Amino acid sequence: MAFLFESIGIFGLGGALFGIFWLVMLVDAVERREWMWVAFLIIFPPLNTILYFFMVYRDGNSSLSRGFEFPGSFDRKRIKELQAQIHNLDNAHHHSQLGDIYFQQGKLDKAEACYKAAMERDATDVETRAHYGQCLLRLKRPQEALPLLEGVCAEVPKHDYGHTRMALAETYAVLGRPAEAIREFEQVLQSNSYARARVQLAELYVAANRLPEARGLLVEVLEDSAHVPGFQRKRDRVWVRRAKKLVGKV
Repeated sequence: MAFLFESIGIFGLGGALFGIFWLVMLVDAVERREWMWVAFLIIFPPLNTILYFFMVYRDGNSSLSRGFEFPGSFDRKRIKELQAQIHNLDNAHHHSQLGDIYFQQGKLDKAEACYKAAMERDATDVETRAHYGQCLLRLKRPQEALPLLEGVCAEVPKHDYGHTRMALAETYAVLGRPAEAIREFEQVLQSNSYARARVQLAELYVAANRLPEARGLLVEVLEDSAHVPGFQRKRDRVWVRRAKKLVGKV
């Protein structure tokens, strides 16, 4: 905002118009959750406002965008490619891939629409069913997610390196079926050491008054967090916080 008022005071009408233009681009970046661009627009508005307009807002292919990528640009290009392929071919695989991108972006309603379209064209695809089930779980519709996740885990027990079974365990937990949730989390941890699974299993152990087992899992999570790579530490930080909070109680 300071930039907008400064523009009005120093450059008159032209500066005011550019300030309004900058504000529109900033709001658009926030709505798109392009946080890196938000920072660029605030730190150095004059250049980055123009860059944002051509590279993101218009999503054009001007010479400005050749040779390097900014955060989120790959997803936007891939979305356009998939939309074109869907328009021409309309096959299940492309709908499912588009759903995956929206799911990763947290746009769950759009992801669900894509997965439904994929299921209408091919209801047997394991990847689509697994990801659709996880999407429904995140949409707080576990009853609908359950048969999809159960079916995939029955067919491919270690699907997606245990992530599908972990989602199944979370679904059982949400539905108030702790024994089945514990069983599924324990199966996941036979082959993997996900903090997400260990912390949630520890919470179920606490509820079942299995405190020594819960404490053991929580201590493992906290000890491992000091030695994992930075990207994994960032990914697991919510689970590490939950482990720290819970370990003092058990």
